[in-house]
Amino acid sequence: MKTDVLIIGAGGAGLMAAIAAKEEGASVRVLTKEYPTRSQTCMAQGGMNAALGNVGEDSVEAHIANTLKSAHGLADEEAVRFMCSEAPKAIEWLDSIGVCFSRTEESKIAQRALGGASAKRACYAQDYTGLKILHTLYDRCNALGIEILSEKFLLELLKDESGHLCGAKTLNIRSGNIESYEASCVVLATGGYSRIYGKNSTNSTSSTGDGIAVALRAGAKLLDMEFVQFHPTGLKSSSILISESARGEGGYILNSKGERFTNELAPRDEVSRALNAEIVKGEEIFLDIRHLGEELIDEGLPQERKLAKLYENVDPVHELIPIRPVAHYTMGGVEVDKNSQTNISGLYACGECANHKVHGANRLGGNSLLEIVVFGRVAGKEAAKEALKHQVSDASKEQNAVAFSFESSENHAVDFYAIRDEVGDLFYKNVGIVRTKEELLEAQKRVAEINAKLDSMGVSDNSQTYNTNLVEFLEFKNMLQICEVVVAGAIKREVSVGAHYIV
Repeated sequence: MKTDVLIIGAGGAGLMAAIAAKEEGASVRVLTKEYPTRSQTCMAQGGMNAALGNVGEDSVEAHIANTLKSAHGLADEEAVRFMCSEAPKAIEWLDSIGVCFSRTEESKIAQRALGGASAKRACYAQDYTGLKILHTLYDRCNALGIEILSEKFLLELLKDESGHLCGAKTLNIRSGNIESYEASCVVLATGGYSRIYGKNSTNSTSSTGDGIAVALRAGAKLLDMEFVQFHPTGLKSSSILISESARGEGGYILNSKGERFTNELAPRDEVSRALNAEIVKGEEIFLDIRHLGEELIDEGLPQERKLAKLYENVDPVHELIPIRPVAHYTMGGVEVDKNSQTNISGLYACGECANHKVHGANRLGGNSLLEIVVFGRVAGKEAAKEALKHQVSDASKEQNAVAFSFESSENHAVDFYAIRDEVGDLFYKNVGIVRTKEELLEAQKRVAEINAKLDSMGVSDNSQTYNTNLVEFLEFKNMLQICEVVVAGAIKREVSVGAHYIV
């Protein structure tokens, strides 16, 4: 069955786009690799920026200034101004549909400071902000009768004879079948690519850049892929995120000597480099929130306490939390205009897979949730308007004739899982917080060598249903393509700026 708007990805951006497209009068279908409530949005813990002024003075202009400063001059001021100006209305709308924000004693939405902010601006729901927003958006989609189909792995974007996007081809993970979905317009909301750093990332194993890789193969332009934000406070052993809200509430960062050596609420690129410098000296790094007290921690940071106990076996009420900076958010993505449209007719993008030019070289903490709500709405609305005046055309005969072959074999000489782990560690070391030209060239050479050996890798599982070996190999190939673009961009950008720091 054809639909007006096909949305690929069911995180916060995808669900927001679905709601906006539906409210515009379009028929909507959402495809997602996993399940909506497992998307990366649920890991955005600290809060969503909006200049409400509920806790001290603030202004939209200050929010704009903070965002532009954090971006190191590489953001588009018009786009930033639009996003920050829309923020109070976005919070009001989320509140109206039931997001359970934490409250002040006056029953106003509570706000806390995050890194790089000049005021307490981040609206939060304890330290589960992204999860609460995601679940509420999912409930809204269900109430609107929006169709969401899970376990659909994106393989290819389909075009009609004129070059207009007219659908997508997917792998049904449950059945192993190849399926095509036709639509007048397509919205990509497939998330970021920080999982190219393997275990050195806060993100789930699904953040493999699939949508960006597929869009690139379809002819979409990518922008600023070398900018990868490293979060200062990943748990040392697991890379699980300890939210910036812990520092926003007053947490300290200490070295092995018990010294505070950085401004905990500086922009993330600065804090991560400060931590990295200490680690290079041989220091271990810790987050200290003991002085906040058990009552505040259990009220405002309950998830952080649980995560520290579960993954590091420490109770932050009484003990230091071992941390290290790890890959967290990817500023690069598919280039879009102010209407969230790509350079391909009929293809829109939003969320972390898109580059709306609002984060530049370093995203301001608290702006990711804001971006998915503001630009998710724009993408859905604009795609719907275009779809309602554009008749769905059939995909070209050439594309319909494409047959994806995933024949299994037990004779693959190279284990792609070991190579995947190797690439993650290589990128963390060579394309990480601090980069050198020599290390970047070394990483580029190794990626080229791996690509040359792809024919010796593949799928050994013969199963048709729920073949995770197949899905992970497809993800691996997408990650390799993303790695090529990231390292090429880093080599080309010879001057340090934001998250790209070269010595």
